[in-house]
Amino acid sequence: MAVGARKTNRWLKAALLAGAAMCALMPAFSLPASAQMTDISTMEPNIPEGSKLLLASNELVYNNDNQTVVARGAVQINYGGYKLVAREVEYDQKTGRLRARGNIELVEPTGNRVYGEEMDLSDDFANGFVNALRIETTDLTKLAATSGERVNGEEMILNHAVYTACTPCATNPTHRGLWEVKAERVVQNGRTRTIRLERARFEMFGKPIAYIPVLELPDHTVKRKTGFLFPRFRYAQKLGLGITAPYYIAIAPDMDATLSPTVFTKQGFLMEAEFRKRFHNGQITLHAAGIRQLSADSFTKNTSDWEEDGFRGMVGSTGKFQINPRWTFGWNVMTQTDNNFSRTYDIDGFKDDTFVNEGYLSGLGRRNSFDLRAFYFDVQDADPLDKAESKQAIVQTLDHEYIVPQPVFGGELSVTTNLTNIERDLADTYTVGGKDRFRGLEGGTTRLTSELEWKRQFVVPGGLVLTPLLAARGDIHRLDMRPPGAGYAGTYEMDDSATRAMLTAGLEARYPILATTDTSTHLFEPIAQIYARPSEDLAGGLPNEDAQSFVFDATNLFERDKFSGFDRIEGGTRANLGIRYTGTFDNGVQLRSIIGQSFHLGGVNSFATDDLVNAGANSGLETDVSDYVGMAGVDLPNGISFSTRARLDKDNLSLRRSDTSLRFDGARFETELTYTRIASQPLYGLIDSASEVQGAAAFKFHDYWSVFGSITYDIGNHVVSRNGVGLSYDDRDTVFSIVYEQTRDKSSSVANDWSIGARLMFRTIGDIQVGDTTLTGF
Repeated sequence: MAVGARKTNRWLKAALLAGAAMCALMPAFSLPASAQMTDISTMEPNIPEGSKLLLASNELVYNNDNQTVVARGAVQINYGGYKLVAREVEYDQKTGRLRARGNIELVEPTGNRVYGEEMDLSDDFANGFVNALRIETTDLTKLAATSGERVNGEEMILNHAVYTACTPCATNPTHRGLWEVKAERVVQNGRTRTIRLERARFEMFGKPIAYIPVLELPDHTVKRKTGFLFPRFRYAQKLGLGITAPYYIAIAPDMDATLSPTVFTKQGFLMEAEFRKRFHNGQITLHAAGIRQLSADSFTKNTSDWEEDGFRGMVGSTGKFQINPRWTFGWNVMTQTDNNFSRTYDIDGFKDDTFVNEGYLSGLGRRNSFDLRAFYFDVQDADPLDKAESKQAIVQTLDHEYIVPQPVFGGELSVTTNLTNIERDLADTYTVGGKDRFRGLEGGTTRLTSELEWKRQFVVPGGLVLTPLLAARGDIHRLDMRPPGAGYAGTYEMDDSATRAMLTAGLEARYPILATTDTSTHLFEPIAQIYARPSEDLAGGLPNEDAQSFVFDATNLFERDKFSGFDRIEGGTRANLGIRYTGTFDNGVQLRSIIGQSFHLGGVNSFATDDLVNAGANSGLETDVSDYVGMAGVDLPNGISFSTRARLDKDNLSLRRSDTSLRFDGARFETELTYTRIASQPLYGLIDSASEVQGAAAFKFHDYWSVFGSITYDIGNHVVSRNGVGLSYDDRDTVFSIVYEQTRDKSSSVANDWSIGARLMFRTIGDIQVGDTTLTGF
């Protein structure tokens, strides 16, 4: 055994360099033109300066006559993190050639492994030859060739090469991947930084499915290169089959673009373009699309999708910037020729039913937060008059929260501020039981809210936890909205401005009780709260924009103010009583539950007063004694979990609202069944009871093969409102899925009633997708 860093050991370094150069070819097959590739600046290994070389062998022979050095028998070389193993290594000082023979294995510092039977190369590393080459990388890809040769110091040539990715092989050596790429000749040019495949074919299940005479790709040293990307496919009922051929353009190191022309068999040529620009602290994108429809009659007449002239288009932009570690700002905006183009043509990033145009500035500190936003809601439906969008609010909001860092009278003091400005072009009204309701009034309003809250926790002897609370809130309103009119049952404030205030004194008491057995632990926690405050000022007399959605259940039973926003304030004295339970068993079973009730003790009940949408009506809180609310759940170690939330009528315990879910997660089968029931709330807007069952399931019937489906059944209307089914294969190297989904939409606002989506992905090579392969419920 010999140790050293002598120049005479160049032949040993040559062996390492040859194997590393072969490894440099590995990413070649995975490089269509793209803006996201690994940057590797050189094919040669990076040997740290001053590295020591360790050589071990059964026999080391110096032949002065022939000027050769031969290491024989279990040869092991360790140099700069590289490890070489062979039966025999010979260096010829006269010719400057190095030869390694027999079960050659080279392990790089990165973990890549190179195997061969014979290696022959020059001592300047410019030229070399490897016989029976095989390479395995750390990302579980494999490359094999009958021989590999490096010539002219810049080209690497592989003969009869085969490439595949085989993730399951790491745990199952007998597994054979579904696909592989074979090429008669592969040439990597270090000067042009390209890979050329000659007479290549792509095989699946051992059968060739594609033949490519010549294909030249950028090698792994190229971060970005102009060229075509993998094509995309999609199909929709009223659009037909669409084929997209994206073309990537590398404009500059900080700029690129993608042109995505699509041909639809029914609607013609759709052109999309996206431009991207990066900065040191963020990026912006600009997206545009347009089409002149060939067959408007494919859509329902007198809808936004049915256009006589046929031209439709959109322009959108996104931006996000990190000002510093605590502050960010950005935007997401879109404009289009009509109100449904982006949704109908499935424009990526702009196809939501309601696209939210938004600009924001946000900051987050240790004890405070700041958020400034502006919103414009673009409703994408098929109504040519666009009434729904005209009823949407144009909103600007500012939220700030500050927690005083030092204790105040031993407790925590916080300040919450909200500023909201709203403008609306058209009143959003509906009628319930002959009475008008107003989701939004025509005109504008501004509200400034600020609230102080102080609370402190005490633990008294015996374990009782007491939390006193004091809060003071004030609001200032600008009112420039058209009054709701005679159809409104409540009293609306007619002045141009209004103010209101609320003072609260509260106390919460909790008494945790811990019970343990030999096999389980149980925590019971009775909770009682009382909040004393005056009646709500101008209840129902002010605009209600952000407190319309209201559901009373176990999740908000112990909230001080149960309204969902700032526009309403819970007034009057109220007590909340309940008990929380958590149980844990040694066999893995877990239990949890909450049950309770709320009591209005004095003043005006805010949930019993009219407002523009009657937010508290039929909520279960409009009477002095509320309905019962509760939730319960159980998780079993066999994968079964059950949860339910319910509101029961205080008088007869009839079910007023319920959400129940049963789920099973197994090795081969998983399913979830959800039942939702809402009793009629005629004063709130739900005339009839509504109930729905949603089901979803997936079954892995063979290794890597699964079938899945989902269904939604409207019990009240006796109709299946949505259903879908799919088939998938996924071994992490190959992903195949096909999905069919049908939606029954009575409003005719959906352009496509059914759709088929398919996806075929080959790891490290590319991804082909037709339509949307996500299924509702998964």
